[in-house]
Order: sequence, then C-alpha cells, then structure tokens
Amino acid sequence: MPASLATYVADNQNRFLAELEEFLRIPSISTSPDHVADVRRAAEFVAAQLTAAGLENVEIIETERHPLVYADWLHAPGKPTVLCYGHYDVQPPDPLELWHTAPFEPTIRDGNLYARGSADDKGQMYMHIKAIEALHALHDGKLPLNVKFLIEGEEEVGGASISKYVPANQEKLKADVALVSDTALYAEGIPTLCIGLRGLIYMEVECTGPARDLHSGLYGGAAPNAVFGLVEMLSRAKTPDGVIQVPGIYDDVANPDPAELESWKGLPFSEADFLAKEVGSTQLTGEAAYSVLERTWSRPTMEVHGIAGGFTGAGAKTVIPAKATAKVSFRLVPNQNPEKVIEGFREFLKANTPAGCTVSLKVLSGGPAIVVNPQHPAIACAAEVFGEELGRPTVFTRSGGSIPIVGEFATYLGIPTVLMGFGLPDDGLHSPNEKYCLANYYTGIRTIARFFERYGA
Repeated sequence: MPASLATYVADNQNRFLAELEEFLRIPSISTSPDHVADVRRAAEFVAAQLTAAGLENVEIIETERHPLVYADWLHAPGKPTVLCYGHYDVQPPDPLELWHTAPFEPTIRDGNLYARGSADDKGQMYMHIKAIEALHALHDGKLPLNVKFLIEGEEEVGGASISKYVPANQEKLKADVALVSDTALYAEGIPTLCIGLRGLIYMEVECTGPARDLHSGLYGGAAPNAVFGLVEMLSRAKTPDGVIQVPGIYDDVANPDPAELESWKGLPFSEADFLAKEVGSTQLTGEAAYSVLERTWSRPTMEVHGIAGGFTGAGAKTVIPAKATAKVSFRLVPNQNPEKVIEGFREFLKANTPAGCTVSLKVLSGGPAIVVNPQHPAIACAAEVFGEELGRPTVFTRSGGSIPIVGEFATYLGIPTVLMGFGLPDDGLHSPNEKYCLANYYTGIRTIARFFERYGA
C-alpha cells in the first residue's frame, strides 16, 4: 500500500470519525412521516460531502418520496467508470428500551461505533466518499478512474424511487461496474466479497371475518375469528421442518455449483457459535437436508414479520376480531421469478382461506436474486487489494439478504456489482445497539481507494 495513502487516512482519522458521527446524528428514518425533514437533511449532508471530496455535478434529485443524490468525476479518458451506490436512510430504532445508549447519539465502546445506521449503511457508504477525498488530495485533484455516485434515501422502504430512476437514466448512469459496501466480512479479519444475494418479495396479507368486532360470549363458537383464521392459514404455509407449501416455489431454484458448495465447507463456520452468539435461541430450524449456509444463502424462505388485529392493550376485552393483517416476505434464489412466486402464494391463500373469512394480498415490493461472476476484472481486482490489505486471501460468499439495486444495475445498465462490505456478522443491523467496527471503517477507506487505483491502472 502506498505510504502516502496510509498517512493521509491516519492523519485525517479524527476528522473522518467526527464527520461520520455528525451524519449518524441525523435520524433519517425513511419509513416515518415524522422524519421527512430529517431524511432530506441527510441527503443535503451527503451532497455537501460529495462536493467537499472533489466530485462534480452534485445534485439532489427530487422524487415522489425521498431524494436521490448524484455526483460524478469524469476526467479520466480511457479509464473505467465505477458507479458507487449507497443509502443514507435508516431503519427505525425501536424498541428504544433495548439500546444501551441513544440510537442517534453515536457512542464508542470497545473499538465499535454504536448508532443506528453505523453499519447499515451510513458508515459503509461514507467510506466511498472519503476514499475519493483521499485520492483527490494525493493525485493533485485528479482521480485514477472515472466515478459516478448515486445515493438513495428509500433503501429501507423498498427503493421505489431509484427503481424508477435507473431505467429512465441509463445513459447518465452508464458505467463498467458498480461498487456497493452494504455487506460484511465473513468473520473478523477475513476479506470477503459477496457474489450472490437473495431476492425479496414483501407483502401484506389481510384476513376479514365478521363485519365488525363481536362479543365473544354472544357470538363465540359461531362467528369466524379473523386473527385465528390468519394464524391458521399462515401455519399451513410451511411444514414443521421448513418446507414451503406454496405451489411451484421450488420449480426454478438454481442450486449452487458443486465447487461453490465445496468452498463454503472451508469457511470457519461453527453451527454451535452461530446458534449461541448470533441467533441466541435453543435450536436452529429449517430444511434439515441442507447445511445452515445453504439454508441462509441459497434456499428460498418464507417469514412472517408481524401480525396485527384484535385487542392487545392492557387488561381484557373479549372480542372476536373482524380484521387481521400479517406482514410476510419471501427470500428468493437465482432463477426464481418474483411474479411466479407471488401468483403461487395467491393460489395458496385462495386454497387455504378459512371458512367465513375473506383474504386479500397486497404486494409492497419485489425483486429477483442475483449472482455475479467472480472472474470479472473488477471483482478479481477488488479481491486482490482486499486480500493484500487484510493479509490473507479473499473468500467469496453469498448473502441471505437482498440489495434490489444490484439486480437493477444488471438488468438496466448491464453491469456487475462489486459487493465489498466491511461490516461484521454481529453488527446488529436493524436491531438495537447496531455497531460498526472503527478499525474496519478506516480499513475500508484505504481498501476502496486502493481498489480505485488498481482498477484504474
């Protein structure tokens, strides 16, 4: 690694931290109407920092909901162009009582920075901006390649605005490869590039029974119960060993290549540690015929995220609920078509609607799975510098999570994505006490800058 880059990052370390802390203090909760102004404030912060880093054509792009932020630097003729993506919005911090410190007051403990959005994705996205700043300073105002930035404020609520913007602006966003830092190292100290993501369909299922809430003494035993009907129906959607009962859901599943499966076996994975330290339960569940990594990386899943209906306040109220709603999602794997899965779920609901109830389905978002070729020059280059920075060979993994924009970059821009994240498995994304390792923050700035230099060369 060039000493000048290491020196620049070390000399500016305190400022890089202070800027990130300022960013994290903005409660940019994209799902909350109460935080619309905060989300815009975060977009303005990003735009200002892109400008300060030396990028040009910085603009805040209005959408139907939260703004996008764009910037570029295109003065390296003959060099490749990298499209850097990230998001500045965050998940709600609830339940607040489980946080050890306030979620929007960044706190350092044991080398970790605790705050909502620290790892997902403010801390990771901000590394890209600081890498550009470092290169701009070290190369006399020039960069070793061309870059474009597209940062959104709706990733945590489905990304509808960027999903419209990308296909409508293909020429403006044209690039050779995209770079996303919204993933994690497989384990601390192991350089990791993610080459596969599951897709996601997110839905609401509504079950309606009687015309209004009824007295359970007067009507119990004769009137349908919407909450019980919804629970009864959802309980039929999976067998006790985790096999999904939606028609056709396994028809198009593409299994990983045998060589990829074999490489997963070489990863330092402990099922006991995964259960005790990450899941924190008494037993793992799911398809017993598949390993834990296969179940979380390469198998489709169905989950129920929440159920609302009836009376849940303090004390007693003996009602038969008229209506109940469940939030349900499917994670998809390569070759699965989201529309086909949705139609299969509609079939399942129709066939399993309890007597006396009616059921409706609302699709909130949907996107396919994605797998990228690790032999692509940019990905191979990223693997080289990542391994050099951390002093061991880079491993290639998949993630059970979903980043819909990666599929849209492939579909509309025809480019693969380098998924180079610096989080850790225990960072607590979407949970209380989310954290980001500060050492990884600075390592990420250096590694991304080196990737730009190496790929540009």
